Amino acid sequence: MQKYNFYSTYTKSNSFVPYYYANRMSTLQLIHKKDELKSILSALKSKGKTIGFVPTMGALHKGHKALVDKASSENDLVVVSIFVNPTQFNNKEDLALYPRTLDADLALLQTIENGIVFVPNVQDIYPEKTSFKPFDLGILDKVMEGKHRPGHFDGVVHVVHNLFEIVEPTKAYFGQKDFQQLAVIRKMNAHYEFPIEIIACETLREASGLAMSSRNMRLSEQEKKDALIIWDTLQFVKKNKAIYSPQDLVRKALSYFETGKLVLEYLEIVDVESLQNSEDWNSQSVCCIAAYCGKVRLIDNLLL
Repeated sequence: MQKYNFYSTYTKSNSFVPYYYANRMSTLQLIHKKDELKSILSALKSKGKTIGFVPTMGALHKGHKALVDKASSENDLVVVSIFVNPTQFNNKEDLALYPRTLDADLALLQTIENGIVFVPNVQDIYPEKTSFKPFDLGILDKVMEGKHRPGHFDGVVHVVHNLFEIVEPTKAYFGQKDFQQLAVIRKMNAHYEFPIEIIACETLREASGLAMSSRNMRLSEQEKKDALIIWDTLQFVKKNKAIYSPQDLVRKALSYFETGKLVLEYLEIVDVESLQNSEDWNSQSVCCIAAYCGKVRLIDNLLL
């Protein structure tokens, strides 16, 4: 089979050298420039190839890898973006401390044979001239994460909108750990009429039950043990669903959570569609928790 050098973009070590084999990348490719990415993807789309997209903020773990593996298996090419988005942080310290581990991220992804890692700069994501127009998310950004992190989902919508315009994927993959974010992205996708299928993927967990998260890198071993009260509380809620109403179960769960060491921000049982507090069990609900383990804010949820 003939081999062609295809858009040479290198890391510092020149270890990621792209070649093109029968419309599939044989090696992971690293790209920084938006126009270069769009050119490559345009050529593939003209041949009818499908593009899977996994947007991330880096500090990748096995949960991200599972998303990428799924996208890779279902598409001709997978694009993984790594961009720590400043507009979705309402806490400057949190933005400054967010892990940035590009070398480790690339090492984790190196087995992907049909992949591109897109690491843009702020100017490419937020150009001076933009087609983006904000819209009202309704209740979705007024509760839980939206209530405690004002402006957070405005930033999420803006960056995902702009990434969707750059990549124009066939399918985009998101983890269910960020349940409210997933609801927001579904609404955004429909509002802007992107022809993109949104794929939700189950939360991956450590053997202990702790949800995999980039923020776990900032936890000590003891804090990782302390953080298990989140998973234990979610399990408590699911176990006792048949006994209590949603309102009573929230009160019981709050008492259970207080046996741990974390500082709770919110614990709510809400309808999976509206994100309004569940009044009964007639429709599917989800229990969502946000809490601080030391200085690290953790979130998790469990479908009921």
